[in-house]
Amino acid sequence: MHDRPYRSALYIPGSKERALEKARGLPVDVILFDLEDAVAPADKEAARATLAAALGAAGYGPRLKVVRMNGLDTPWGAEDAAAIAQMDCDAVLLPKVNSTADLDALAALIPDLPIWAMMETPQGIMNAQSIATHPRMAGFVLGTNDLAKDLNSRSRAALMAALQMSVLAAKAAGIVVLDGVYNAFKDDDGLAIECAEGRDMGFDGKTLIHPAQVAICNAAFGPSAEELALATRQIEAFEAAGGGVVVVDGKIVENLHIVTAKATLAKAAAIAALEA
Repeated sequence: MHDRPYRSALYIPGSKERALEKARGLPVDVILFDLEDAVAPADKEAARATLAAALGAAGYGPRLKVVRMNGLDTPWGAEDAAAIAQMDCDAVLLPKVNSTADLDALAALIPDLPIWAMMETPQGIMNAQSIATHPRMAGFVLGTNDLAKDLNSRSRAALMAALQMSVLAAKAAGIVVLDGVYNAFKDDDGLAIECAEGRDMGFDGKTLIHPAQVAICNAAFGPSAEELALATRQIEAFEAAGGGVVVVDGKIVENLHIVTAKATLAKAAAIAALEA
């Protein structure tokens, strides 16, 4: 579905020159340059200029560069859109998307950038399918903190329906879908558990709030050595038999498993190319 990995997506404040510089050397697949929550109201205008200068100076290599703007219903949204339209970035991330009308409004202001949507409101989740199929839509990012607030929920379990609806809509539309953040950035064990859970649900990767979370996230969403070895054995056995159905490690393997095995090897190759 995707020709590049999206294992880790790290939020970086657009107003912090030191953080913008450090991001150039981090082993992340996606950088989410933030003009919204991470920037104080008084710093919004300066942050646009700071971020534009950093992106213009390049140095971010193959990392996907996505800029999260303020909503168009805020005092800063329209000016953010105008600035982002001139930035050297790969996509724009719109917060609190409730319906395709929000996407239409942004598309009119930024005519040529792919749009990503923050899925973080109950209305947005209920409209996930139509949002995912918008012609400019390229990716979902789950905003689990805002969603939990709106739902008055106190556990990730309460968010499962919303997470699954978002994954289903994204997969049906063939777009990227990233899990929400894990707030306890010093809790490595908890992060690993949540990464594994998100991976098994079908997320392409996870959004992160601290560089210390990157290695765990990359390991969880990248193929393991065991998965790569199994994929290779499956393909070799299937091709040696000339197709049909074969048995590998005591389990039936047919064409659908080979499609998955080839995708696993392709993902590993894409990761290797990104990290080269």
